[in-house]
Amino acid sequence: MTQASSPLAIPDFRLYWLARFAAVLATMGMVVIIGYQVYDTARADYGMSIREASLQLGLVGLFQFVPLALLTPVAGWVADRFERRTVARFANAIDMSVALALGWATHQEMLTLPLLFGFAALHGIARVFVGPAMAAIAPNIVPPAMLPKAIAMSSIAWQSASVAGPALGGFLYAADPALPYWAAAVLMAAAMLFLTPIRRVVPPPIPGTAHPIRQMVDGLSYVVSHRFLFGAITLDLFAVLLGGATAMLPVYARDILHVGTEGLGLLRAAPAVGAALVALRYAWSPLKDNVGVKMLFAVGGFGAMTILFGISRNMALSLGALALLGGFDMLSVYVRSSLVQLHTPDAMRGRVSAVSGLAISASNELGELQSGIAAAILGPTGAVVFGGAAAIGVAGLWSYWFPELRRARTFEPPDTALADAVMEEKPA
Repeated sequence: MTQASSPLAIPDFRLYWLARFAAVLATMGMVVIIGYQVYDTARADYGMSIREASLQLGLVGLFQFVPLALLTPVAGWVADRFERRTVARFANAIDMSVALALGWATHQEMLTLPLLFGFAALHGIARVFVGPAMAAIAPNIVPPAMLPKAIAMSSIAWQSASVAGPALGGFLYAADPALPYWAAAVLMAAAMLFLTPIRRVVPPPIPGTAHPIRQMVDGLSYVVSHRFLFGAITLDLFAVLLGGATAMLPVYARDILHVGTEGLGLLRAAPAVGAALVALRYAWSPLKDNVGVKMLFAVGGFGAMTILFGISRNMALSLGALALLGGFDMLSVYVRSSLVQLHTPDAMRGRVSAVSGLAISASNELGELQSGIAAAILGPTGAVVFGGAAAIGVAGLWSYWFPELRRARTFEPPDTALADAVMEEKPA
């Protein structure tokens, strides 16, 4: 039987790709509007200053992170214990309910900061379950040798939806403030339908007879005990936690660049444009050598572009800096995701993916909180520039603290690469 040359030649992967695209398109449209509504409500209805309203954007991240932190071990265990399509569909159903509720509240003009914070928390609950389940599906529907390509193709779904979602949300909001949420609900329903025909993805039995709580903790223990995985995951965690500029985009759109919600959509989409181009590049020609050094270099480039965006007062320059920022971030994510998936046994993938997802969420949501607090102290520009400089510092420190990352040449697990080297050295 001839093996497919591309993941998209596999019917199940095509459906998976469409489901991921639809769900992320919906989510990114919602996220950008929730952030803008929080900032605008704080400024217009509560009379807050720019710094005070910036802090509210940080609180949005906190309200999303708390359920993520509490439920991530449960979500990883669920993804390793139950049929993974079902888990993903159920989580999307929760997020669809959040979209419908936000649409209704927006239409009725009854938004308040506590209400928006509450919906942000519910959105975080949905995301914590969908992430590990979706991440664990892909390795089961493509051959292992094709997984790096599949990860890059999956990233294209994510990034292209991240390009279109914020822009679409901004333009729909300009037409009718509730419209982005109605569209998000429809897209999430479509994502659930796309997942349904995929063959059942039942995880292998969890070895041993440990209590479920012990099994949940095992995912974290596995990551911590494997320095390579721990270094790769924490590199992304601290770089984005300290260097995230996206939390301040509503501030830049409304009060610095003065481009409104339409401009906010473009600013939010710009990183995804750069990321999608990089993902497309590696989907057709996967990275093969010096993967660790390139990941560290990408984190440094991410920090440099964050600084450039922070000091820019020109819309075109700001969009360019954000696009390059997204490209560097995608290179880092592509390498890290491939390394994590290929270094993890299938029975642990849900739980390890949950730990990785928690690190990503912590970097994003707590990064928003950090940015909000820093903006309240340093102002929006100072917060962004400080974050970019910190990301560059993280890349340097991790290259020293985790030399395993710097020495990684290929995506192969170290044991496999070593075995191959030994075989090559044996005399014929």
